[in-house]
Amino acid sequence: MSFTTQTFLFIFFPLSMILYHGIRFLGLNKTFSHFLEKYRIEDLTIIGISFVFYSWAFFSDSFRFLIYIFTVFFLGKAIEKYKNFSVAMTVNGEGENNQKITAALPILFLSIVIVLFVLIHFKYTGLIAQAWNFLFRDGIKAKSYLAPLGISFITFSAISYLVDIYRGDASAGSLIDCALYLLFFPKVISGPIVLWKDFSREIYVRKIDVDSFSSGINRIMIGFSKKLILADTFGECIALASDAIDVPTSWGVALLYMLQIYFDFSGYSDIALGLSNLMGFDFQENFNFPYLSQSITEFWRRWHISLGKWFREYVYFPLGGSRRSERRTILNVAIVFTLTGIWHGAGWTYMLWGMVNGLCNIIEKLVSQKNWYKKTPKIIKWLYAMTITFFSWELFRFSSFSEFTRWFKIMFGRVSFENIPYTWRYYFDNRMIFLVIMGVIGATVFGLPSIQEKYKNFVKKPMGYAIKEIVFIGLFIISILFMVNSTYSPFIYFQY
Repeated sequence: MSFTTQTFLFIFFPLSMILYHGIRFLGLNKTFSHFLEKYRIEDLTIIGISFVFYSWAFFSDSFRFLIYIFTVFFLGKAIEKYKNFSVAMTVNGEGENNQKITAALPILFLSIVIVLFVLIHFKYTGLIAQAWNFLFRDGIKAKSYLAPLGISFITFSAISYLVDIYRGDASAGSLIDCALYLLFFPKVISGPIVLWKDFSREIYVRKIDVDSFSSGINRIMIGFSKKLILADTFGECIALASDAIDVPTSWGVALLYMLQIYFDFSGYSDIALGLSNLMGFDFQENFNFPYLSQSITEFWRRWHISLGKWFREYVYFPLGGSRRSERRTILNVAIVFTLTGIWHGAGWTYMLWGMVNGLCNIIEKLVSQKNWYKKTPKIIKWLYAMTITFFSWELFRFSSFSEFTRWFKIMFGRVSFENIPYTWRYYFDNRMIFLVIMGVIGATVFGLPSIQEKYKNFVKKPMGYAIKEIVFIGLFIISILFMVNSTYSPFIYFQY
């Protein structure tokens, strides 16, 4: 089930909120409060709602998901049980160099192998077969599997659960805690990727007041507007302009995709964070106006923030981060971004996309302290970062190099068509140009510190607050009209 469907908005969302907050209201009554608290009815309600949400899309997968949750929970409990037990290990065969390692380490290793095997089995068998055939001139044909919805996000959440328990950053909790974490419906399909140590603290400190509820509703309305008014409209134009086109249209479509993927995924994150607020959970922001970045390094501090945090916590820092030699730091960055590309998709273009971003990060680390780089005007740095982002998104858009190179040639006039049914004026009419301008302003100007400061001061005033709410409600109503009058378009990140 997608957030921006009529079924979710008019049936699932209101019924689930009525049920959840109805139970919270009963908890205010002394007659029911002890029973509800003892048996954690509130949390069980969220788990039940989340199970229905997940089952709506893939009913058969939901039962496999339950088995997955039980498995991860018991592995986490085993890690917690044995992490304080140590075993001696001889180094280099010399008895006097004995070291002690926790008995939980082999369990952690086995646990991560298990959850990664599930991800690889469903998502990467085809890519592995292609690599094998290329290296060994073989003809293996991998069986195609339909990956469970949100498997990449679920896998990263499971690893966070297991590693945080091993490190002692959080306890394993109960089965209800584990199920609530892995199944929590606002984040289960496309994130944000909340770490277990952060989520576990939210379970017992949830608080819903007027401010959090109002903030949650506003985030949902903004998310709907981003997705339905901007991202879906851009996506429809991209789909139409996929055959014989002229050069200006190809460049315009590339710009549309750059805007679409931002408003699509940030819109989803807004809705997810808003829904979480309505149930008392307060998670970290997932986007911070990435198209204002003056470097690719900064871009990745602003784009999909939760994914970057996960890779830092569980890959980059364990590899040594930047604490070792410069050469080792470069290798660590290369590994992280290659894995980032692979995580996004089982295709060579995704891997190259990750490697391009990693290479830019490495180069920026090497030149960041150079005087010429420090003196480079901000506008030049911004143009460089956006140019790299603009072209690398085209790698992300296409699943094969042949598609990417064909489009690239069209953009630079190396491929042309004798019969072009529609020129760029057909695709980029006044309505589309207006929405593109609004998209560019929304993705950049609204994120400037001076503009944000003026906005905060404006909405503090009663009249400013009222105007803000009227605008949000108006955008939400327009979003609903777009939703009712258009075909369903799933979020881009649903495929990951």
